[in-house]
Amino acid sequence: MSAYVGLRNAARKLLRIDLSPDQLLAFDRYSAELLAWNERFNLTAITDPMNIEIKHFLDSLTCIQVMGVLNLERVVDVGTGAGFPGLPLKILNPQMKLTLIESIGKKVDFCRHVIETLGLNAVELIHDRVENIGHAADHRQKYDWAVARAVASMPVLVEFMLPLLRVGGRAVIQKGETGPAEAHAAEEALRILGGKLEQIIPLELPRVVESRYLIVVVKSAATPPKYPRRVGIPTKRPLG
Repeated sequence: MSAYVGLRNAARKLLRIDLSPDQLLAFDRYSAELLAWNERFNLTAITDPMNIEIKHFLDSLTCIQVMGVLNLERVVDVGTGAGFPGLPLKILNPQMKLTLIESIGKKVDFCRHVIETLGLNAVELIHDRVENIGHAADHRQKYDWAVARAVASMPVLVEFMLPLLRVGGRAVIQKGETGPAEAHAAEEALRILGGKLEQIIPLELPRVVESRYLIVVVKSAATPPKYPRRVGIPTKRPLG
């Protein structure tokens, strides 16, 4: 666990949280499984354990700067990939009711393996396109929080995420240096979907040169029933 002294110290300094020994052990096992699976499947381009702890784990945990760590109800991670940011947030807050949506089978299999290996409860894993889930009665307008990282451009992402949120819910979108420009480019899409831009929060991660941002969107009105459009259309013809 010595490698995870860096994660513990960085989380304490950047986020003002103290990760417990059990949480650090969970991150250590998560990293080991990610590296082992990555030898067979292309899950991540980041293969150095110290970069995994910062660029995957700590980066995922920065969402708590908006979400906090208490009183989280239903959270949905849209296009979770290898579980980011949803599973690190779940390790931090075991009471969270988390849904992961991912369309690629090998990534779903990996997330299922991590959930079972770490003994995480109250996690629903869905192998489907988010355009379909956005119209499902059990998921449409049911979530308090939606999170996403490195999935699509902002106008596309908000069409994926807003239909899943209840009115008053919030989306936290993790972006790189293009984040502010993408956020403003999505303002018309947000208007159509019943959302509005609330905050753009700059971040600095240790040992990471690239700019990082949290884009925060609040859902202020119900999303019109026709959204999200059918599979592939939001990407081909972004709103706005």
